[in-house]
Amino acid sequence: MLTGLKNAFGIKDLRSKILFTAGMLVVYRFGAHLPVPGVPFQGMMNLFGGNGSVASGAMALLNLFSGGALKYVSVFSLGIMPYITSSIILQLLQSVVPSLHELSREGEVGQTKITQYSRYLTLGLAVLNSIGYLFLFKSYGVSFNGAGAPEAIFDIMVVGTLVAGAMLIMWIGELITQRGIGNGMSLIIFANIMAGLPQAIVSSSSAGLKGIIVTIVVFVVILLVIPLIVFIERGQRRIPVQYAKRVVGRRIMGGQSTYLPIKVNTAGVVPIIFASALLYFPAQIAVFFPGIDFIQTAAGALSAGWLNWVLNVVFIVFFAYFYTSMVFNPDDTADNLKKQGGFIPGVRPGRATAAYIKNALNKITLPSAVFLAVIAIVPSVVFSFTGNRLIQSFGGTSVLIMVGVVLDTIAKVESQLKMYDYDGFFK
Repeated sequence: MLTGLKNAFGIKDLRSKILFTAGMLVVYRFGAHLPVPGVPFQGMMNLFGGNGSVASGAMALLNLFSGGALKYVSVFSLGIMPYITSSIILQLLQSVVPSLHELSREGEVGQTKITQYSRYLTLGLAVLNSIGYLFLFKSYGVSFNGAGAPEAIFDIMVVGTLVAGAMLIMWIGELITQRGIGNGMSLIIFANIMAGLPQAIVSSSSAGLKGIIVTIVVFVVILLVIPLIVFIERGQRRIPVQYAKRVVGRRIMGGQSTYLPIKVNTAGVVPIIFASALLYFPAQIAVFFPGIDFIQTAAGALSAGWLNWVLNVVFIVFFAYFYTSMVFNPDDTADNLKKQGGFIPGVRPGRATAAYIKNALNKITLPSAVFLAVIAIVPSVVFSFTGNRLIQSFGGTSVLIMVGVVLDTIAKVESQLKMYDYDGFFK
């Protein structure tokens, strides 16, 4: 492990990418604590503190996804969720809008166009969210004005700053993906989770002997669960493939046996992120109607409680199948095997091969989806009975996302190391 890190920093190009990624995350965390001009800082702290405050229910979920930035009404208060929500909407539309589906199959050019649409949609969602937050905070008596200027000027400044912050987060994430190491959006979510961990530990440990015991138990359970998560993340179903011999010029090609690897958890942590974003959406809508009780009650019920747990399970299983079908197409795989002279022993090429692969994919997707749902839901259920903030901030969803992001980042670093004939982190 240490040798791998030494080798990584010994390569100039890889070292630059790692330092660039770290620098961008530092900039992001700085923006998460930089208040919007004209915001009464102490008033916002009081608004999010104590029982019965805005921090309860739906707003607690919004604050958690922003890495605590919403509590300070910082430049990055909107967090990364507008971009994730826009990505979900476009991916869902690709399955129902033929033109978008064809665009997604056009390779890099099509993906560039879809990314552009996603940016425009992110901008629209950011404008709506920022206006909603403005009305929400005003309904709780927070006034954004000062220096004798008209309140409308400060309203425009607050909305404009929040929108600019959301677009800057999107830009930082894309920069990390292009010039750094790992997926930028995933690393930003990782940074948000880690940012709330120290405060959650202190809050849990300060609750007397019971709090200390709960804190120790939580960390012991996490240490036991992490190997299981890694096992599921790395697990594969290997379908044997045989290539027929063929003569190309004077050479005999094919004739070897290999396998088609299918990950047990093909979708990764995407189903959890997508499910959380959908359940987060009613909380976004609720900020536009702070004075309407039934909307606030509905948003709170969808953000926590038994309804949230049931919908979480349903959405996670649905998105596990949905995203897997998007990233792994059995028909295309079967067609490529047929063109290359490959076949699965005992299965006819073409449609029969596609059906066989699809059946195998469905069989391994269900247990992995159920595993994701259990890991995501159990900590929420435990938190509802204990009220321990550490369980809420560092529960199953957080651990899954963190482990998934770390494994993905390590895999990318290892691939870079092997390009320079270095050993990776694990031999």
